[in-house]
Amino acid sequence: MTDKELIQLFLESDNPDYAFNLIVNKYRERLYWHIRKMIISHDDTDDVLQNTFIKAWHALPEFRGESQLFTWLYRIATNESLTFLKKKRTKFFLPLVDVERQLSNSIEGDPHFNGDAIQKKLQKAILKLPEKQRVVFNMRYFDEMKYEDMSAILDTSVGALKASYHHAVQKIEKFMEE
Repeated sequence: MTDKELIQLFLESDNPDYAFNLIVNKYRERLYWHIRKMIISHDDTDDVLQNTFIKAWHALPEFRGESQLFTWLYRIATNESLTFLKKKRTKFFLPLVDVERQLSNSIEGDPHFNGDAIQKKLQKAILKLPEKQRVVFNMRYFDEMKYEDMSAILDTSVGALKASYHHAVQKIEKFMEE
């Protein structure tokens, strides 16, 4: 089913749960990996993904269709991920660098991360990026998302996104050379 059909089914059906489950099944994996690249921890990613779908469930009746459904869901997932990281810093009174160090260390001990040494080094390099550059890099590099879609999700200009991605790539290349 198309996104438009799924939304229509959700809004007009006697059983919106069924339609929402179809939406969840369609986007769960893509959103999981989008969140996981920012959060790192499998368990925390599951929590953030659940929060994303809860917010989507409550907001879907007001969804106006001005953007694509996946763009809207990615925006919710991105905001939930950033909120999670912000709460983690605030809860433990940690500066951003310490949270990123903690996430970086968790890559080593994560039984769900099965990457080789180069993949681990890449993930650690990504964690050293400023938050915005990290999000942009993940969306462009891993999700192969178009700048126009990222612009809709992150509510920023294509030019700013291209600049963020370019700076992120330079920083990652420098880290990988070390």
